[in-house]
Amino acid sequence: MAAGGGGERREWLRFALHAVDGRWFSVFASFLIMAGAGATYLFGVYSKDIKSSLGYDQTTLNLLGFFKDLGANVGVLSGLIAEVTPTWFVLLIGSAMNFVGYFMIWLAVTGKIAKPRVWEMCLYICIGANSQNFANTGALVTCVKNFPESRGVMLGLLKGFVGLSGAVMTQIYLAIYGNDSTDLILLIGWLPAALSVVFVYTIRERRVVRQPNELQVFYRFLYVSIALAMFLMAMNILERVVHFTHAAYAASATVACALLFVPLVIAVKEELMLWRAMKPAEDAPIAPIEINIQKMKEPVNESPEKTELEKTELNCFWNVVRKPERGEDYSILQALTSIDMLVLFVATFCGLGSSLTAVDNLGQIGESLGYPAKTVSTFVSLVSIWNYFGRVFAGFVSEILLARFKFPRPLMMTLVLLLSCVGHLLIAFPIGGSVYIASIIIGFSFGAQLPLLFAIISELFGLKYYSTLFNCGQLASPLGSYVLNVKVTGMLYDKQALKELAAKGMTRKSVKELTCLGTKCYRLPFVILALVTFFGAAFSVILVARTREFYKGDIYKKFREEAEQLPEIGLTRTDK
Repeated sequence: MAAGGGGERREWLRFALHAVDGRWFSVFASFLIMAGAGATYLFGVYSKDIKSSLGYDQTTLNLLGFFKDLGANVGVLSGLIAEVTPTWFVLLIGSAMNFVGYFMIWLAVTGKIAKPRVWEMCLYICIGANSQNFANTGALVTCVKNFPESRGVMLGLLKGFVGLSGAVMTQIYLAIYGNDSTDLILLIGWLPAALSVVFVYTIRERRVVRQPNELQVFYRFLYVSIALAMFLMAMNILERVVHFTHAAYAASATVACALLFVPLVIAVKEELMLWRAMKPAEDAPIAPIEINIQKMKEPVNESPEKTELEKTELNCFWNVVRKPERGEDYSILQALTSIDMLVLFVATFCGLGSSLTAVDNLGQIGESLGYPAKTVSTFVSLVSIWNYFGRVFAGFVSEILLARFKFPRPLMMTLVLLLSCVGHLLIAFPIGGSVYIASIIIGFSFGAQLPLLFAIISELFGLKYYSTLFNCGQLASPLGSYVLNVKVTGMLYDKQALKELAAKGMTRKSVKELTCLGTKCYRLPFVILALVTFFGAAFSVILVARTREFYKGDIYKKFREEAEQLPEIGLTRTDK
């Protein structure tokens, strides 16, 4: 009995090691890392503290917001590092950058260090926000490569957890620190960094095992994430109408964290199924597998065109000009110099640039329209939660429409941009409660754009250099944010505020903080944002037309063919 018990314990230990080393546990770990990777979306909550404690005007604060967006979206460095280093190294770099950047901001806002110069604050927030790219590159790219045929739903779920992260961390900071938004900066400095360190060795590329129920598993993850989103929305409403004690905040945060760990149960269950299915094959002779692998190594008759292309491999210019078919693996230069990427760049500049501007200014929008501080934080929470719904909607619905009706993802991006225009106009011409609706629309459309962008890049340009290409694809976002946020919205806001001061017989030097009140503060800026977004939607139609035939085909065919070359053991598997 003792021996039997010892053998059973060893068996369970081997399974535990198998589970932690499996693809599904890696997905769970990625969910947690993504749930802590959305600190940039909380800028609207703590930006008021930065503005008041450091005496910034709106243009300076928007400049800070631009550097936040610059850091959050310029991920080329993380992509290039990921091409030549293991995933754990990428995650550790991101962890260190996250802590250093936000911890320095917290020290500045709380007065624990001398007041930094503006460029120093811009550097701190850029470093902190840039850590998000290392988390994205480490977790998101790895999961897409581990589940290539489910990339749409995978991207939607992962980016969905990023969208919920703002609301999750708000619950945690209320439970730990109370209602002091300066402590929120401290929380977003240490918590995401700690998550990356804890799961640093569990996220890496693994053997792909094609499971018949793979999509159903992702739906279970979806249901859990929807439950989390609905709970966070309910707490957001209750906290505005009912006085919460510290114990109530602690209970709310506990439930939110418990829901975050439900995917672990799903992941372990799937790994147990794989363990039982694959164990007989591990004890069986391996000759059949060797035969199939040898078959895979047999030379393939190549077309004269492909042979000729390989002969010109050393000719950089020729490789850039002669691009492969859509869906094949593009080189970095081939992808960046393609018309498809140019169209995506313009659409991203207009769409994400406008959405980021709206999100960064929500706090000041609520203030200018006379909403109390609690209501302003409601707007930010609504954006965070509906950001999640937009991401999972874009991931799951675009995948379903593509599979059943060959509905191209670029067309869905066009529709999402048109929806975003409505949100901007509701802020430009506010009526009773319109900012609530605008927060929902902007959050939803903002969230939907990112999974669509990342999925389109992976489908058009392949996965070989995906770490770099998906980071390059969002470079237009901070550029759009700078132009639309700093040079348009911030300057027009300050201009209107100065008019109000002049009407009162006051000057800029007579006030510490330049504040604008009234519906005119953001009217012209958001009319411009709506027009820019509409232009981006119209321009994206070019990509819809160019990729129409591509999306009519079977874009995942090659991944199935690669997997089907190995023997079936109840499941189909392929070694990378």
